[in-house]
Amino acid sequence: MTTDAGEPSTRRSIAAQLRMLGVRPGGTLLVHAALRPLGFVCGGPHALVLALRDALGPDGTIVVPTHTPDNSDPAQWRNPPVPADWWPLIRAEMPGFDPAVTPSRFMGVFAETVRCWPGALRSSHPHVSFAALGPAAERVVAGHSRADMLGEGSPLARLYDLDASVLLLGVDHDVNTSLHLAEYRRPAPPRERLGAAVRTADGGREWVWWQDVGLDETDFGALGRDLEATGAVRTGRVGTGIGRLMRQRAAVDFAQQWLARNRTTEDA
Repeated sequence: MTTDAGEPSTRRSIAAQLRMLGVRPGGTLLVHAALRPLGFVCGGPHALVLALRDALGPDGTIVVPTHTPDNSDPAQWRNPPVPADWWPLIRAEMPGFDPAVTPSRFMGVFAETVRCWPGALRSSHPHVSFAALGPAAERVVAGHSRADMLGEGSPLARLYDLDASVLLLGVDHDVNTSLHLAEYRRPAPPRERLGAAVRTADGGREWVWWQDVGLDETDFGALGRDLEATGAVRTGRVGTGIGRLMRQRAAVDFAQQWLARNRTTEDA
């Protein structure tokens, strides 16, 4: 079932397109989505969540990134930077991350819709949290390690364990967060000092520091094009945009090999 360019997409038509793309009942699906490229969707992000749940069925689980990149060390801010004399005040006054109420930033309205959906669970990382909706949600988001934020202690590794799939809707591989897991699996990846405000057990807040892998997604677009050339990514129409569906394990395993070939030791 497809939707003509002159007609709005609906929950029913999108669910049919997702099934045609390869979304199967009972799966666990990490979704990165931008609505504008999908065209007019009757019901907007609400309808998209419902369509995904229809395609996945009651045993399926939706996972989305609910990152908060603004809750970070202001000394590293570049878009835009802030004056150095602001840094101490920002570190002292940034509200502590609270999984229940802190909104995501720059993740899009679809991710926020899933985060706020009744029954959704969210991981506790103050910088790169994930939200999940469905039977596997607790397994995905529990125990998110602060100092291994997209590595073996993260929801990305739990998705790898579950043999989950990744769905890119209206976006490309430059936002394919799972590829960062491959960076953690490289020998001796570069590390950097990170900081964020967290909520304390007594309801207060504090600023914390940790050492973590230095992440670099600048070559993920090229990586993704080479991944697609292997046939590991299924593409198809969703709304008036393009959906890309892949097994997360296949993407991460390929990315490990690709990074070893295409990044120098200095680049890491």
